[in-house]
Amino acid sequence: MDFFNVYQNNYLVVTAFILIGILLPVIALTAGRLLRPHNPYEAKRITYESGIDPVGDSWVRFNVRYYVIALLFVLFDVEAVFIIPWAVAYEKLGFFALIEMLIFVIFLLLGLVYAWKKKVLKWI
Repeated sequence: MDFFNVYQNNYLVVTAFILIGILLPVIALTAGRLLRPHNPYEAKRITYESGIDPVGDSWVRFNVRYYVIALLFVLFDVEAVFIIPWAVAYEKLGFFALIEMLIFVIFLLLGLVYAWKKKVLKWI
């Protein structure tokens, strides 16, 4: 019977966190909607460009390479997130972790070589 109460208390804590996680943003957004001033006029509805009236179309074509560079940056940023804790705990992890990290880095380097061969990293 005592075993059941321990798990029931854990479920209550998780349920309380879920409810707080849902209610807190809902209450904050509702309070913000009720308390903010609501004064719409035409100048608020135009696209803001440094206080100057917008000229031309708002749709601008960007080169796809910018997105690919951004994705590569995120990829190698995530790599750093995985490598730093591994490097801090290297002595405790041992030789197996070294091999595992080398395989991880080799896969990332293969991705970098693939992007380089496809001329994704060409700046001009």
